[in-house]
Amino acid sequence: MHGPVRPLLALVLAGVLAAGCSSTRSGSAEPSTGPSATTSTAPHTWSIVALGDSVPHGSKCHCTPFPELTGADLAAPPERAVTVANDAVGGYTTDDVLTQLQSDSAVIDRVRTSDVVEVEIGANDVGYSDSCGTSVACYEPDIPVVEKNLAAIVSRVHELTHGHQVLVVLLDYWSVWLGGQYAAEQGDAYVTAAAEVTDQVNTAIKDTATSTGSAYVDLRAAFKGPDYAYDETHYLASDGDHPNAAGHQQIAAATVAVIKTVLPL
Repeated sequence: MHGPVRPLLALVLAGVLAAGCSSTRSGSAEPSTGPSATTSTAPHTWSIVALGDSVPHGSKCHCTPFPELTGADLAAPPERAVTVANDAVGGYTTDDVLTQLQSDSAVIDRVRTSDVVEVEIGANDVGYSDSCGTSVACYEPDIPVVEKNLAAIVSRVHELTHGHQVLVVLLDYWSVWLGGQYAAEQGDAYVTAAAEVTDQVNTAIKDTATSTGSAYVDLRAAFKGPDYAYDETHYLASDGDHPNAAGHQQIAAATVAVIKTVLPL
């Protein structure tokens, strides 16, 4: 369900997340104050930054988006606190996220000090258009651009966090267009094309996770089951495009499961 992550990364981050670790990456234990005193350390505050489009942003759900839910699920007070900066923007493409990481000083500063960066992007690069309709071939030239930009996004995150280890988590899509019954209402040609374009985008995301040592979250399996056969309508908002509250909870659960697989908390 996720791409391979360098053993050193897992070991280092596991140490960072261990209960009772120092409040700084290289801090030392406080001296004892008496014969019966025990060593005490301040809890480490773990930082998550979310990047991407309207899905991580939480558009249309009127709920807590999955990045914030992920942070809440991973927190273990008082030993481990988690902060979440949700810098996802509705309508963003892979070009937009890459530009954000190159020119938005506030986002750059947050990424520099992050422990985990969650990225879900690519659907808007191949958004359904009247000009292309259900012609899959019309969208195919955009797929190499998605993969190239994703690799550059991951590279930029590692460049900004040079000097400490960061876990990049790449999430894919259950559908890059409408899903469930909302897609079915558009006709068989739409359903078939949506599945094929989603296949191509998700393959680009998974391949990028593999080649960059990032973690990978298969949201199509989370929404549609391991065989991609279930109807995901109950996870979708009324626009048929974005996840509802139950959908965001499902995404958070899948993301936390992957992170815990990589980092034995």
